[in-house]
Amino acid sequence: MNNILELNGVSKTFAKFALKDVSFALPEGFIMGFIGRNGAGKTTTIKLILNMLKKDSGIIRVFGKDHAQSEQEIKQRIGVVMDQPFYVEEWTPADLEKALLPFYAQWDPAKYSAQLEEFELDRQKKIKAFSRGMKLKLMIAAALSHQADLLILDEPTSGLDAVARNELMEILQTFISDENKGILFSTHVTSDLEKIADYITFIQDGRIVYSDIKDNLLEKYSLVKGPLGILSPAQKKLIIGYQERSVGFEGLLDRADLREMPASILAEPGNLDEIVLRFNLGKRTHE
Repeated sequence: MNNILELNGVSKTFAKFALKDVSFALPEGFIMGFIGRNGAGKTTTIKLILNMLKKDSGIIRVFGKDHAQSEQEIKQRIGVVMDQPFYVEEWTPADLEKALLPFYAQWDPAKYSAQLEEFELDRQKKIKAFSRGMKLKLMIAAALSHQADLLILDEPTSGLDAVARNELMEILQTFISDENKGILFSTHVTSDLEKIADYITFIQDGRIVYSDIKDNLLEKYSLVKGPLGILSPAQKKLIIGYQERSVGFEGLLDRADLREMPASILAEPGNLDEIVLRFNLGKRTHE
């Protein structure tokens, strides 16, 4: 199985933030959810992959090639969808095609037209008149019209309603049905990833906490609850994001540590949202 994207020991330091030793790999034919709270380093990582920022150290390979040395060749095969389009608001989808066509050797006018028709986007309507969901579909139409093999999405579902988000999930699943393609999907709306992601990379404060198969992450942790007063100080320290309420305590626990807990505590399957929340609560607890 070939990797469509690889990062190994990538670091980047700013005045008030640092990306530290980031490593993960996305195999061909899969969707990777890139999760973490806002400010954790997701967008910085994406900008490094796209060579919009220069890394301080480490290796980034896309399609097996160095992301900087082969930048032009690589970007011919990448489709990028950001949280907001960088298109001129006075343009129409027809104007957008005229602007993009010279940059992509494999731009397919017929496919672009088909995508606009499928997404019910008027070629002659100004982009400023499009809804948030329509603008997202336009970005996707453009990304899919130059034969992209890797889609990189940075918070595309922010501000979208449930219907528009579900439509996006269907589009991505259709794209990934080609086993030679891949998707890196950065978002803090983790419910979207519960449906479609194969892999999860979890970043916190510029460091990778986890990067592996999604189901392995969900199986690794349990949500635990119980009455107050039954845990020793040592047991409390094992619980990530430990919180006490009037009715009892709750938190996240590595399932390997369940044997250290009283038999009376309640353990439930975790989910991505709770995992991110509890890791961040745990960070604040220990600051």
